[in-house]
Amino acid sequence: MIDYLERGKTFTGVYYAELIRKLRSAIKEKRRGKLSHGVLLHQDNAPAHTAAVAMVAIRECGFELLSQPPYSPDLAPSDYHVFRSLEDSLRGQSFGCDEEVIHMINDWFKLQDKQFFVDGVISLAHRWEKCVVLEGDYIEKL
Repeated sequence: MIDYLERGKTFTGVYYAELIRKLRSAIKEKRRGKLSHGVLLHQDNAPAHTAAVAMVAIRECGFELLSQPPYSPDLAPSDYHVFRSLEDSLRGQSFGCDEEVIHMINDWFKLQDKQFFVDGVISLAHRWEKCVVLEGDYIEKL
């Protein structure tokens, strides 16, 4: 599921709670049966993510929350895997409007094969293990 925050809007706990509900619907539609097996949700500790309204939505949707150690950007797959690759793809390009950027990003996601995302999850597991071994100390990016 991809979501684009409208220009001028703020990412709040209420907005995030609605995204969580949309995510549940997307999983139900695209990954039939997955909800009955349980969904493990990994998010960072951003205030909107930990807002009471967001936590209620996570519980209502039946998602199990994987806790994120504080100050651990190494464990946010979007930071080290998805967005880094996307940023490399966008580097040096100019866009005339928001719709051009959205179109480019959607095309980029469509071009990624399943293994790209699997590799990100595998990398997350290795980073998580390293964090556990270091008892939560900050992990240098590889």
